[in-house]
Amino acid sequence: MVTGFNHTGLVVDDIERMVSFYCDDLGLEELNRVESNAPPEGNHTGIPGSRRTLVFVGFEDGHKIELVKYHEPESTDGHQEIPELGTAHICFNVDDLEKTHSELSARGVRFVTAPLFRETEGGGRHGIVYAQDPEGNWLEFIE
Repeated sequence: MVTGFNHTGLVVDDIERMVSFYCDDLGLEELNRVESNAPPEGNHTGIPGSRRTLVFVGFEDGHKIELVKYHEPESTDGHQEIPELGTAHICFNVDDLEKTHSELSARGVRFVTAPLFRETEGGGRHGIVYAQDPEGNWLEFIE
């Protein structure tokens, strides 16, 4: 059955803006870029003749995010708010949540709240905050 994770895919509108956000702002690496053209009879997407750009970002030895730009047919806006069924998010571990929040806020990233912290049983702290990428996909950051 399932043996591990491979990648998380997001359909995006502005592929270069999203690659810049995930690589320049969040510090991920662009690992692979593919131009994918489905034959007229279709491919695994079930969309005959689709034309799309796929960019994988992340770290070579870890989970990857696949940014997918459909050129044909064009994608439509279907963003959902957090409490709605079907809403998804990507969670990142960070060393310093307050610094991450401050630096990303200065770059224009919209956060739902300021970082929230609670004390752990061992005397440490656990922090969490939600934000959105430039196209409204939900992101979670945990310290």
